[in-house]
Amino acid sequence: MKVKMIKCFLLTAFVFILLLCQNSYAVHEGEPLWKQEALTEGFFGLNDRLAETGLQAGLSITNIYQQNVKGGLSTNDARGRFSGSYDLEVWADLQKILGMEKSSIYLLIEGGWPDEEGINSVSVGSFWGVNADAIGNENIIVKELYFRQLLFEDRLELMIGRIDFTGYFDAAEYANDEITQFINPAFVDNPAIPFPDYGLGIIAAYDFSEHLYLMAGAADAQADSRETGFNTAFHGEDNFFYIIEAGLKTELNSETGSLPGRYRFGLWYDPQPKSNSGSEKFYRDDAGFYLSFDQLLLKENSDAADAQGLGSFFRYGFSDSRKNDLTNFWSVGFQYQGLFEGRDSDILGLAFAQGFFSDYASSTFTEDYESAAEIYYNFQAAPWFHISPNIQCITNPDGDKNIDDSVILGCRVFVIF
Repeated sequence: MKVKMIKCFLLTAFVFILLLCQNSYAVHEGEPLWKQEALTEGFFGLNDRLAETGLQAGLSITNIYQQNVKGGLSTNDARGRFSGSYDLEVWADLQKILGMEKSSIYLLIEGGWPDEEGINSVSVGSFWGVNADAIGNENIIVKELYFRQLLFEDRLELMIGRIDFTGYFDAAEYANDEITQFINPAFVDNPAIPFPDYGLGIIAAYDFSEHLYLMAGAADAQADSRETGFNTAFHGEDNFFYIIEAGLKTELNSETGSLPGRYRFGLWYDPQPKSNSGSEKFYRDDAGFYLSFDQLLLKENSDAADAQGLGSFFRYGFSDSRKNDLTNFWSVGFQYQGLFEGRDSDILGLAFAQGFFSDYASSTFTEDYESAAEIYYNFQAAPWFHISPNIQCITNPDGDKNIDDSVILGCRVFVIF
């Protein structure tokens, strides 16, 4: 019954959008609907009124369909083919509300459906999965709730509260968002970094110059997204995950203007007792490092506000083979915005990733590595309505030679309200 209700809701929402699209003009100032930044234009003007008091809100919904059409665990099991999520964001400008200069509060609430976390466990069997947006049946998760303060002429940024560290460290420009970019988890975050779950933490970032920055953070290593975090952060073993990142911001010259890039090097430390899947002995003080680069390679025109062009990214991560199943990981990819004439906002992405398993890991890893390739095309029907078909190919799923290479077809629909 629950599945039928969800399908009915999705069908109703789709028909509603189609009916709205037949209207050539929005309610506000005669602006065409397909040119609006959001379907409801800030909840029918409510955001504009709230902005005067220091509040802003945003709501988006993502629906994804995926099917394993070749190899993997099964091509017939239909469980998990449909998945979806919503994101509700709230920004509070404390300078307007309380007179606290250059300070704010950010809240991100997320929910998802259905019960299964995508098709991976029943159809594919990949080590890191094939759908970074699939979170299972969760009504409400407070993903982030933190206080932000700018100091020293905006050179120092402090954030404290409940933080998703994956959004700030190893944040590649062209591979960091499963909603509008690549959907495979290997292209969203570096799986060789043991980021903790959403929990309490603190981040400090300092800009030494226009081109050089240093960022460090500490987070509850035992965080559970279903709890507030106070029990795990301040009681029991009190283990904290530490990470530091140094970054270089560059601008290469070209005939059509500057080509921005960012080059990051990071170190992380996790004190929790760990072991790989092939050992019963636990080791403390896990540590590793990562590289994360992105660079705009080609810009179509000199307009600074025009993002059309070709960009690339590269990642590498290392972790201790005695304490982790995945010990080396790398990925590389490209993104082209505005590849086709008249489609300036559409994005084509192509990437490849490979992760190597520890020699000490479980004997179930009968292959040394798993690799993934993905291609997607983000078609922007309107600034608030995106459709993204994609294809993924997984080689050696879960490092098991008994599982055939998998091919997954998918389509993602993203709506901003």
